[in-house]
Amino acid sequence: MKHLHLLFTTTNLPLSLLIRVRAGGPFSHVALVDGDQVIEAVAGHGVRAAPLTTAITRASRAALMRIPSHNADQVLAAARSQIGKRYDWSGIAGLGINRDWQEAGAWFCSELIAWSFDSAGQPLIRRDSVHAVTPQNLWVLPHEIIPVSLQ
Repeated sequence: MKHLHLLFTTTNLPLSLLIRVRAGGPFSHVALVDGDQVIEAVAGHGVRAAPLTTAITRASRAALMRIPSHNADQVLAAARSQIGKRYDWSGIAGLGINRDWQEAGAWFCSELIAWSFDSAGQPLIRRDSVHAVTPQNLWVLPHEIIPVSLQ
């Protein structure tokens, strides 16, 4: 069985603080590790592939979660298929009102991750929660955590 890694990060920027406070967790962002890159949905950029080292360098705190996967290639393919899509700004607004906030054709970081796993037949959370998931919802999953040194 293969494994996939999720990279959880946070920064000291105001939007990161807002997400952490509203979601109730230590991290404001989650990305799917794809070799030496991450696939992520980022404000101002949308869904993109970025160097893993850059994702770690811009963080003030980071950790990896190791998830066993019987279909890792399909999870990665699903995430890659969304590269170029817009960032889901209504996802930020939805944090404050607890609703199914996903905007068609746009992604918030944690929705992208949950959807990618679900699309590959390996749901991480209940299917009815895929479009209302926060980084905290993924952080509490019972999988191995690997600390990341920011030095």
